[in-house]
Amino acid sequence: MSVVLSADTRKTETPNAVMTTLASPTQGGAAQAMWRVDAKPGMVGPVHAFDAELVWTWIDGSAVVELGGERFEVGAGDTMVLPADVSRQMCADAERGFVSIVVAPAGTQVYNPGGESEPDACDLAPKASERIVPLWAR
Repeated sequence: MSVVLSADTRKTETPNAVMTTLASPTQGGAAQAMWRVDAKPGMVGPVHAFDAELVWTWIDGSAVVELGGERFEVGAGDTMVLPADVSRQMCADAERGFVSIVVAPAGTQVYNPGGESEPDACDLAPKASERIVPLWAR
């Protein structure tokens, strides 16, 4: 058993959000990764996919999630199970943004569907057809 104190969590900031690693293989020795997403108001995240199932629970604010061509509106108290290898994009509420908790298997990799990077992708995003374990899930 391990305890990860609030003061010991790891924060990673992107142009769209702050991801706070709550538990992961390198944060408490967990077999799963769990992180908090504090999305900026009005942010439009990149189109991407993961090679494993992710579970998202919204605890504040709201979002529109485009998942495999379908559009879902979610808010505080809602949970989504996002299947592996399905493209997704998150868009935060324009005024409040959103706060979510996400759980994924350790070592899950994110990638660009179709192997093409978005032109304005941040430095932490996968490039072209590469697959990476995001910093917050390590």
